[in-house]
This record gives sequence, structure tokens and C-alpha cells, in this order.
Amino acid sequence: MSSIIKFPSSMFSSSVLHINNSKNSISFNVNYPFLNSKIPMDNRSLSVLSASKTQHGAVIQDSSFQGSESFFRSVLGSMETVYLNKNPTAKAIMELVRSADGGRICYDHFAFRTFGVNSHGIDSMSKFFLDFGYERREELRFPAKKLKAFWFSPPKVSTSYRGSGVNGPLPRIFISELLVDQLSPEAQEIIKKYTDISRRGKEYAALASAFGILTWEKPSYSEFQQLARESEYATWTLVNGYALNHVTISTHRLTSNLRSIGNLNQFIEENGFNLNSEGGILKVSPDGLLQQSSTVADSTSFEFSDGIREAVPCSYIEFAERLVLPQYKDLPEEKVEEFHRRDGFEVGNADKIFESTSKDQLTRRAA
Repeated sequence: MSSIIKFPSSMFSSSVLHINNSKNSISFNVNYPFLNSKIPMDNRSLSVLSASKTQHGAVIQDSSFQGSESFFRSVLGSMETVYLNKNPTAKAIMELVRSADGGRICYDHFAFRTFGVNSHGIDSMSKFFLDFGYERREELRFPAKKLKAFWFSPPKVSTSYRGSGVNGPLPRIFISELLVDQLSPEAQEIIKKYTDISRRGKEYAALASAFGILTWEKPSYSEFQQLARESEYATWTLVNGYALNHVTISTHRLTSNLRSIGNLNQFIEENGFNLNSEGGILKVSPDGLLQQSSTVADSTSFEFSDGIREAVPCSYIEFAERLVLPQYKDLPEEKVEEFHRRDGFEVGNADKIFESTSKDQLTRRAA
């Protein structure tokens, strides 16, 4: 079964696409202007399998969806490039791990934050991934933070990608949204003001992420401060928009002793990087099969609309080890595939990982 992804003709009606970001006008060539990563643009297709597993874990192909795999991976590559350019800690750790482990890194998941109002929530970003065959999975709720999230499992691909990063196995996607209607009227007004400015920008969330720009205007510093009194998540999203909140290295896919997340955590700290200490350095699911850790977010100088310049949190990098499920514990290591391991996410782990951009963690880093 095939599907055609249609883009508004107005996006491609001339040879140059002009995007106005606040006072600056940015021009891009129209031939997929944001696809600037070094990924071969060939005719390989993304074959999405609607898969189910038998009792023995075998994957059965039910149907397939065809799309351009090189296009999709190039969009991910552009998101990755923006993320690495803005977050020196993530870039340095990637280089360290590649150097120590032999060069190949696989991603467990990409994560995004959104505002759950005016259709700017989870659906705005998930549409891009669903169009290319991702499947929506379980919902996660975080009442204290006034958040909800869904994660999305990647499609199977027809080609065998053994590369690194976005050239490797497709990552899971984790998208959260702030439940804006649970905030104070004043906070709701600020968020709705900027999502109203964005108007149809919500339809191009993936594009905004790949460009590394906001779909609304820069906020004022006073509005930023007012939101900060209620929700750190809200202020992060207001100044970072649809940017990658974090990428996650799949530690069990490494080949050296760093494939153990405990060894990787030690290696990172020995090289001078701070890890998120909320709930302990290592976050472990109740079943013990999903283990996660993350760095403290980088900060960057941000100029608000009223001319005030202040340091704001950017993104961070996470690490995840998925252990083999009990029913497959006797499989030889060389036979273990990803579906033999613990899948999904855990509210308790994710709740602590969210704190990587919190003031408490950033202050500890600066101390």
C-alpha cells in the first residue's frame, strides 16, 4: 500500500523559500533546503511493516508503506545537526563515545516538547513521523508536572542500515505536551498569545525543528519570568520551540565495555561532565530492565524581545540500556535483537530525566 506525502504548494512555488524569524530574514534554496546533512540521497525507500510477533518473537509482515527513506533520514539529520551545533556537551560526548567504542552510535530515541493548546501539542510533531510509518504506542502521564506524553515505535525498513546516528536503526520518538489548561489564567494567556502568533506554524513543527527556529516571535523577559514561576517546561518550550529536547544513545548497541550504562556513566563523569542527579544518577524501571541516565542541559545566551539577554537552558543527551526480557534470557548474545529487549518507557524514569533542564540541575552544574 503506497501513500503520497503532500506539501502545500506555496512552500515550493519559487526557487527560494523565505522564512522570517523575528527581525531576521533567512533564505533557503527550495530543493529540500533543510536537508543539509551528509546522507546519500538515493532512491531507497522506507518500507514500513505493520508487524506483529508470534509467541517465539518472529516478526510477521502484514502490510507496507512506501516513502523516501533518504528524505526522512535527512530530515532527522538536519534536526541532529541543529541539536549538536547548539549543545557542545552533547557533541563532545558523542565524539568521546565514538572514539572510545569504535565509531558507531545508535539512537534509542529522540524527544520533543510541545504546548498542548491550539493544536500545538503532540499531534503537531507526531504527524511527520506517523506519515512515515511510525506507530503511536502508550500514553504516559506526569500529574505533578502537568504533562502527558506518547511514544512512537519506528517502522521496519527495507534496507539494512548499519551506519551510525541517523544512518543507523531508526529511533523511537517520545513527544510530550504541557497541559496548558491546568496552569493559571495568566500563564495560559502568555502561551496562547505565542501559539496564536504561530497560527499555522504548528503544521510545520518538523520543519521548524530541522531549521532550528521558532514558529512564533521571541517572548519578552517579563513573560518568561512569569511562566518560570509555574513551569520550567513551559519556559523551555517558549524559547526552544520544537527543537530536539534530547537524543538518547542506545548503550547496549555499543561494542566496548561502555555498553554497560554503569561503565558509560563513570566514563562520562571521569571526562568532566555532570550527570542529572535527580533520583540518583541511574534511573531504573521497577522491573529493572530499562536503565537510563542523562547529562545536565547546556545553557545559551538568549535575547528576549525587550532586548534583555539571559542564559536559558538548551538540550541535553541521554543514555539508555534495555536489558533482555526474561523469556529470552537463555538466547546467545549474538542472537539477541532489539525486540528481545525491554521496550517502551517508564513514567518514574522519564519524570526524573525531565529534570535535566531544571534550574536545580543547572545550578548544580555551575557550582
